[in-house]
Amino acid sequence: MRADGCDSSESPAPGRSLAPGMTSWVARWIPRRATCSRCEATVTSIVRTPVDAAADLRDFPWEVREVPVPFEGDTVRVRHVDEGPRNAPVVVFLHGNPSWMYIWRESIRATSAAGYRAIAIDLVGMGLSDRPASMDDYTVERHIGWTREALDAIGVRRCVLVLHDWGGIIGMRLAADDPDRFTGLCISNTGLPSRDPGLAFSEDADVPKGSFAGFQRFARTAPAWEPWTMLEGMMVTPVRDEVRRGYHAPYPDQSHTVGSRAFTQLLPTTETNPMLVPNWHAWMRLESYTHPVLTLYSDRDIVAPKGWKEIVARIPGAAGQPHRILAGGGHFLQEDIPADYNAALVAWLDSFHPPAHH
Repeated sequence: MRADGCDSSESPAPGRSLAPGMTSWVARWIPRRATCSRCEATVTSIVRTPVDAAADLRDFPWEVREVPVPFEGDTVRVRHVDEGPRNAPVVVFLHGNPSWMYIWRESIRATSAAGYRAIAIDLVGMGLSDRPASMDDYTVERHIGWTREALDAIGVRRCVLVLHDWGGIIGMRLAADDPDRFTGLCISNTGLPSRDPGLAFSEDADVPKGSFAGFQRFARTAPAWEPWTMLEGMMVTPVRDEVRRGYHAPYPDQSHTVGSRAFTQLLPTTETNPMLVPNWHAWMRLESYTHPVLTLYSDRDIVAPKGWKEIVARIPGAAGQPHRILAGGGHFLQEDIPADYNAALVAWLDSFHPPAHH
């Protein structure tokens, strides 16, 4: 029996061939699937990220752990770090694109030193976690499911979520689905775009629009996609060589960047984007979410500078919280102003969920 569970001795059919005139690098971004004609099982390749990719990063010294998450008859390994007292309140950090859990290194230090159990997860396709090899393998619903299953496998029953960028969309959806499990949300530089399913579509509903439409085309077709370069371009403070190496570390070649490319294609630039209506339903549930919700945004973010307004207006748990727009930070405020960001985060955690020894 093959590893995918098929007992056929027949080799899977070859993957899709290149169209005339299509340069060879595009093969990386064409779905690399094959189908066994006897069992009609879809076989999807997975790029396995070396666990030691971050071993030489002096400012990321923690043990990297992993849990398996099912994916189309196989598994992908979700890598994470887990620091602080085992019996302490749990704080889970979810990053966005094009970052990885490295972005939380100062937050891991700050929260674990304050007595919390700090868990930072690399989303599937990002950082040290494995990457399904086709851009078509990635959807918002899959990211939500992968993250939920990773938390299950780690054994996290209740936690506070600390969210940034795409981590905000994934985390708010998780909280909407299971509010008793997620006992607080700290949200930064993100939003939850949605569309009322009762609204009529425009005639060009499927046509990408807005400032991100051109960015999507570039990300889809650029011969070389460098997540670390895009990230650095949105930082306000100069990037040290050590930090640059940190963001480059999980991407030894272009096959490892597929998850980051895929995230760009999930941006809601059309009215028919498949995450918009589920997000609308999530908002309906979040309007009953009463656990504490804090927004920590930054004054120089260019991605979602006003995302906090809807969160504060619609989620009951945001009432009376010490919301901040922190000075001097760009989109990646964890890099630009880590001391201010983490001081505000820990003070908020201590206000409602202090560790037992405090």
